[in-house]
Formats: sequence, structure tokens, C-alpha cells
Amino acid sequence: MSEVEVNKIVKNPLDKRDEVFEHLEKKDKRMIVAMAPSVRVALGEGFSDKIGENNEGKIITAFRRLGFDDVFDVDFGADMTVVEESNEFVERFLSGEHLPMFTSCCPAWVKFVEQNYPEYIGNLSTCKSPQQMLGAVIKTYYAEKLGVSADKLYFVSVMPCIAKKMERQRPFMSSTPFGLDTDAVITASEMIEMIKEKNIDFNSLPNGKFDSLFGVSSGSGVIFGTTGGVMEASLRTLSDKLGGKKIKKVEYLLVRGLGGIKEATIKVGNKNVRVAVASGLQNAKVLMDDIKSGKRYYDFVEVMACSGGCSNGTGMPMHFKTPLENEKVAMKRAKGLYKSDALKRDRKAHENPAIKSLYKDFLGEIGGEKAKLLLHTHYIQK
Repeated sequence: MSEVEVNKIVKNPLDKRDEVFEHLEKKDKRMIVAMAPSVRVALGEGFSDKIGENNEGKIITAFRRLGFDDVFDVDFGADMTVVEESNEFVERFLSGEHLPMFTSCCPAWVKFVEQNYPEYIGNLSTCKSPQQMLGAVIKTYYAEKLGVSADKLYFVSVMPCIAKKMERQRPFMSSTPFGLDTDAVITASEMIEMIKEKNIDFNSLPNGKFDSLFGVSSGSGVIFGTTGGVMEASLRTLSDKLGGKKIKKVEYLLVRGLGGIKEATIKVGNKNVRVAVASGLQNAKVLMDDIKSGKRYYDFVEVMACSGGCSNGTGMPMHFKTPLENEKVAMKRAKGLYKSDALKRDRKAHENPAIKSLYKDFLGEIGGEKAKLLLHTHYIQK
């Protein structure tokens, strides 16, 4: 394996490592941590593991060794995003309003639209990202279950992306009067440094398990970490909803791969859904200009700002080689995610029993009043 250099972020107000360590040492708050889908197939590279190796179990144990009280999975948040976003798409598709609908889980892409294509702000899905959805239910539902105020909980999200640090501070992202739903965003590279700083022997760690409340996820949640994954996860759910019956097919190969722009027409019942996936903002600009000029038309579009998606995010361990070699790294990480997806008992987000329980016990209807309040957001022209 090639030598890996961990991104060293210059200390700034967005770097929350010292703050996180301080809370872990003081034990003044209940410390909660969750990792993004792509982190599990990259963090081990900081400890000389194979590229794309899924080290979920060791990472969970490392979090516990650091002192976190609860270890959850952002994949659960991704499942929430799928069910809400798919419901939103079906409503738009049937009404014909605000199409194409654009995914909204990549904050760099959302900012790109706000700054460069403000006339399409209304086309963005109003769904929060998995990170923010999970933070919202932690600060409300979980706080209620524990019988504590939301300000007694401190939620740390481990992300592949520097832009996620800004996302947590966006307007309309707080579900309680007690501050932000996500208290700190730590990148995968920063977490590697934190584990090393505490002299934790990562490679010898046993495999741990997520805490059950927000630790159960579907295959749809895990593939969020690669380009095309959000689209495929959404298609698995909206095909059932739009087609009116359970669709056996769960793999949509036409939206997979590292192609800059991927297009497909998906037959759902008697309807055709035209979809596209753009990998990288350079390709997103080409796509948006073609949509704006009328050259292309779609119903549903996924965009990830980083080429290859989150698995090649700016907060991940970096392999300083040629663009072709970096592409191979992204492919290996994506392969690890698809392998995890294939091993899941449930591969559709809406079939995740933990998601069903959350809606039954707390959120109510998908796309309902409480879900809209906690899991959706608004956008503004920059």
C-alpha cells in the first residue's frame, strides 16, 4: 500500500478537536458520536490498512476508548433522508412541480446552487443531510427518552468532508432552542489524529457494535458514501412507493461508477423516471447549464461536489498520486461500501425496522408535520 498522509487542518474555529477532548475529559455532557457511511472504508488507511477495507467494528471500539457514551451510525440518518426525500420526490413527480428535484445532502453542492443558480433553489430537496437529520432526532427524541434537556447532549459527527463543518451552522438547522443539532464535525483525517494522540492501538482493537437506537441501518444508508449511491438508495424506495408494489430489484447499476455524468431512464410501473448523477462540481456545472438551456431534462438529479462522492471527500486520508490513482482509491472505497450493502439484511431504507419504529413512536407520518419541522430545511440566495 502507498504511503498515506493525513490531511492536517490548520487550527481554526471550525476545528473542534480540543473542544471535544475537553468535554470527554470533563464528563460534563453525554458524549455522542456517529460516523458517516464512507468513513468506515477509509479511516483504517491512517493505520496502514488496505484501501477500502471496512473497519466499522474497530472504529466503534476506538470511539468507546476515546470516552464516548453512545456510538450511533450516520447510515441511520441516511435512511431517514431516503424515506423523506423519496416521499418528497413522489409528490413533486406526480404534481409536476419544481422538477427536476436535486439532492441536498452535499452542502458544497447546495452552496453552489445558491451562489450560481439561485433560480433553481426551489428545485433542491428540502431534506436535511443525514448528519443533520440524525442530530435533530438525537436532540429531541433521544433527549426525551433520556429525560434530559438537549443542551446536556453533545453530538459529534465524523465526516469525510470539510464542508460539513459549515453545514452544521447553516440557518434553519436547529431543532431546539438550545443551540445547534450537531455540536462538532470531525473529519476522518482529524479522527485518525485524535486516536493516535491518545495512543490507541487501532490495529489491535476488537470489533465493537453500534448502540441499537440509531445504529441499525439498511444497505441504502451505507451506499450514500459514493457517487450514485444517494440516487440508487432513493430509487429503491421511490420505486416501491411510486410503483405501488414491492419491487424485487434493488441494484441500479446504471447510476453506479465514477463517470462524470451518468444518465438513466427508470421504468416504475407505467411511468418513466429520468435521472442523472453528476460527480464533481465541474460536471455539475455542465449539467446545470444544459438543464438551464433546455438541452437536457430530468426528473431527479444527484450531485456530489467531490469527484467520486463522499468516499473521495476533502476530509479523508489522502493518497498523493495522479488523478488516475486517486480515482482507483475512490473505486476501492466504493467497492467496500457496495460489499457492505450486499451483506445487509434490509437493503431498502423504508424497510429498516428502526426507521419504522422512529416514525411510529415519534415522527408520525413520513413527510408529516413533525418530520417537516425536524428533518427539512430552507435555502437562501447567497
